[in-house]
Amino acid sequence: MATLKYQRILLKLSGEALMGDKGYGIDPAVVHKVAENVKATVELGTEIAIVVGGGNIFRGLAASANGMDRATADYMGMLATVMNSLALQDGLEKAGIATRVQTAIDMREMAEPFIRRKAVRHLEKGRVVIFAAGTGRPFFSTDTAASLRAAEIGAEVLLMAKNKVDGIYDSDPRKNTNAIKFDRITFKDAINKDLKVMDTAALSLCRDNHIPIIVFDLTQEGNLQKVVLGEDIGTLVGGTD
Repeated sequence: MATLKYQRILLKLSGEALMGDKGYGIDPAVVHKVAENVKATVELGTEIAIVVGGGNIFRGLAASANGMDRATADYMGMLATVMNSLALQDGLEKAGIATRVQTAIDMREMAEPFIRRKAVRHLEKGRVVIFAAGTGRPFFSTDTAASLRAAEIGAEVLLMAKNKVDGIYDSDPRKNTNAIKFDRITFKDAINKDLKVMDTAALSLCRDNHIPIIVFDLTQEGNLQKVVLGEDIGTLVGGTD
């Protein structure tokens, strides 16, 4: 068994990460690749919970900006996260990893309701737990849901998986070739500089519960395993000074 720096993690995936180059929806090849990365990390002995967004299917905030009722739009976005979660569960179980989906909105025919103690027990048994439907309430992002669930299950770190972006920069590296990467940054600076790591509510939850955040590129083979083994990958957000 490898020596792990992080025994229990919360992995946050964007919905966009699952669509690959399709521009919309779910790319099975990408799901397979994510599943293989998660499998390799589980086999190191890591307990993994996952929160996945729904932006590849429906973005509640964007729909609200175009005139839809915000609460209605957010509920539709939560349903999109459930679709992604079920697709990810299918990919993980095809890879041989026992997986449970727990939803913040009751839909027992397809997933378990979120019960904190039951989720922790699944993790202790080596199962991957996917938390779907955000917080179950409108006006909260899936980033906030990830921070909340990380605190509830006692995760040692929250891993923000990015698509071909290897950390936090002072500007968008895809638009600015001179963007400067941060190897480490405090929660205070991440909030004050508005670096778009996560929304303020999510960052504050992690700060207040002493949960560090690591932003890294999931598309690079082996990066997830390197992070849990303690290698310096991506950008670490931690501390208050």
